[in-house]
Amino acid sequence: MKLHREGKRPLLLTFTGLVLANILVIWTIPVEWVANLFLLASVVVYLLLVNFFRNPPRFTHAEEGDIVAPADGKIVVIEEVEETEYFKDRRIQISIFMSPLNVHVNRYPISGEVVYSKYHKGEFLVAWHPKSSILNERTTVVVNNPVHGPVLYRQIAGAMARRIVMYAKEKMKVKVGDDSGFIKLGSRVDVLLPIDCEILAKVGDKPVGGETILARLGSPTQSN
Repeated sequence: MKLHREGKRPLLLTFTGLVLANILVIWTIPVEWVANLFLLASVVVYLLLVNFFRNPPRFTHAEEGDIVAPADGKIVVIEEVEETEYFKDRRIQISIFMSPLNVHVNRYPISGEVVYSKYHKGEFLVAWHPKSSILNERTTVVVNNPVHGPVLYRQIAGAMARRIVMYAKEKMKVKVGDDSGFIKLGSRVDVLLPIDCEILAKVGDKPVGGETILARLGSPTQSN
């Protein structure tokens, strides 16, 4: 199983801590069933952490104008909203909620140049809260596609998430489906698209990050 680079340090620290904890239990509680139970619990905890940091291969097959899912999870919102940070106009928002069991690698939804990249400190409301996209700790990234124009996506921390990793920097050239960051524990990713785009997903769908096509942008003349 391939692991994401963000998991190397946490996995090493956790492994070291669990080994030391098990040695301490054996020394201080010389009861075999207690030591065995603690060892079993340690193995389960470590395997769950390994599962969380997994980075399975993804194969992106997107045509021009396709918007690819930036994350695994479940689509919880598709609605028209007022985007106030960058576009300052009405957009279609697609929100994907990631549970702790989902792959937490985030991916670029479209190819182009990063024209806006910003981290915001904030609260840690549950990721499905209606105001989490404006109140929670989050990042905002805008990728400008040379044909279809700019697309915005946000990484949003949830109640359990305590660290968002964002790789996007302004003026970077990025490719759809490539690794754009990571959110640790439960969280959410929003994509904000032009009103006239064709929505292919629906609420309740479970997209695969880097593979599932969420929407299709209109022709260049319509987008501009």
